[in-house]
Amino acid sequence: MTHNLNDRLESDSLGAIAVPAAALYGPQTARAVENFRITGRSVGAIPDLVRSMAWVKKAAAIVNMRSGELPTDVANAIVAACDEIISGKFHEEFVVDQFQGGAGTSTNMNANEVIANRAIEHLGGSRGDYRLVHPIDHVNRSQSTNDAYATAVRLAACTMVEELLPAIKLVVVEFRHKASQYADVRKLARTQLQDAVPIMAGMEFEAYAETLLEDIERLREMQRHLLEVNLGGTAVGTGVGARAAYRATIVQVLEEVSGLPVRNPLNPIEATADMGAFVTLSGLLKRHAVKLSKICNDLRLLSSGPIGGIGEVVLPARQAGSSIMPGKVNPVIPEAVNQVCFKVIGNDLAITFAAEAGQLQLNAFEPMIIQSLHESISLLRAALTTLGTACIRDLEVDERRCLEHLSRSTALAVLLAQYVGYDEAARLAKEALAAGEPFVSYLRETAASKPGVSDFLSTDVARV
Repeated sequence: MTHNLNDRLESDSLGAIAVPAAALYGPQTARAVENFRITGRSVGAIPDLVRSMAWVKKAAAIVNMRSGELPTDVANAIVAACDEIISGKFHEEFVVDQFQGGAGTSTNMNANEVIANRAIEHLGGSRGDYRLVHPIDHVNRSQSTNDAYATAVRLAACTMVEELLPAIKLVVVEFRHKASQYADVRKLARTQLQDAVPIMAGMEFEAYAETLLEDIERLREMQRHLLEVNLGGTAVGTGVGARAAYRATIVQVLEEVSGLPVRNPLNPIEATADMGAFVTLSGLLKRHAVKLSKICNDLRLLSSGPIGGIGEVVLPARQAGSSIMPGKVNPVIPEAVNQVCFKVIGNDLAITFAAEAGQLQLNAFEPMIIQSLHESISLLRAALTTLGTACIRDLEVDERRCLEHLSRSTALAVLLAQYVGYDEAARLAKEALAAGEPFVSYLRETAASKPGVSDFLSTDVARV
C-alpha cells in the first residue's frame, strides 16, 4: 500500500491503512471516516458527548491503575489526555460522522485512539507508537463500546438538558414580566376562535409562563433517570472481560470524575438494551415543542393585522416583510420558532423508531438517538433564547384595541347572565349583535331600567 508524506501507515485487524500524519486518531477512526460519509457533521460537533467519553475513559484508567491493571505512568498519561479533552481541547480530532453503524463502536475507537496518541505524547513518544499506550489494551481496558459509549451518551444527554433549562427560564421570566406589565388590561378571551369571556392580558402571559415552567421540573426528573448507567457491564451487562474490583468501583469513580450523581442500574443487562429513558426524554422535548409552537401560533394570531386582523399584540418589527408589499412586517421570530418545534417533533418520531428497532441485548442505533437529541436540544435552546430576547421582551399590548374588541363583543353576557338568567342574557346579546352596537352601550340605551340589567351596569366590569 502506498501513502504520501502527509500520512502515516497504521494497521488494525483488517490490515494497513493510511492515517493523516498530523492526526491524533488512528486506523479504526480512519476506516470509519471512509465508511460513513453521511451527514457531514462529526461527533466532535457534539461537545457534551466528547467530554462524556473522556470522563468515562478517565474513570476507567483510574480504576485500572488502582487495581494494578494499568501501569501508573500509562494511567497518568491517559488521565492527562482525558483532562485536556474535558477542558475542550482536541474535539476536532473526533472526526467520525454522527450517523454510523456499529452501535457507537467508531466513536468509542475514535476516543480510544485520540486519547492513546495524546497519552503517548505525554510519555515522550510519537503518534502511532502503540507499544507505549494501546487504544484497546490500555485506554479501553475493562470496557466495551456497549457500556462505555452507552454511558457517555447518557451523561451527554443529561448535560445537554442542563444547558437547555436556562433558555426555558429566560422565556418564562419574559412572559412573567409581560404578565405584570399588562396585569390590568382587560381584553377578550377566545375559545374556538370565537369571543368567549373577559380576561386580563396579563393572565394570558402568565399562563404561557406557567405551561413552560412545568417542563423544567419534568426535565429535571428525567435527568435522574439518565444518570443510571451500565458502566462495568461491558458487552451485554454481565461484566465479562472486566474484573470484579473494577465493576465494583467504576461508577463511584465516574461520579468523582464527572461531578454527576451517577448510579448503578438494578439490572445491567436490561440497562444495556433498553432505550426507554431516551424515548421519555424525547417525549418531554416534544411536549415542550408542542407547547412552544402553540404559544407562537397564538402570538402570530393575536398580532395579525395590523388592520385586518386581531391586532391586540404588537410584535417588535425585526425585518421588512415583503419584497413587493411596502410596509408589511411579518412575525418572523415566532415563525422561526414554529419550524424548530416541527423539527423537534419529527426527531421524536425518529428516536421512537430507533428505540423500537433494538434487538436482543443491544440497540445499534444510539448514534442516531444522541444525534437527534443533540439537534433537538440545540435548536430549542437557540429558539427559546431568540423568542425571549428578540420577540417577547419588546412585545407590546395595544390596550385601545383590546378595549374596543371587548366592548363590541358579547363576552360580557356571561356576567350579565348572573343577574338576568341565561335566556334573557342570550336574547339581549343577539339583539346587540343585530343592531351592530357594543353590547354594554346597547344595554344602556335599551334595557338600563330592567331588573338585573341596571345592577349589572353599575358594576366595574360593565365600565368598558
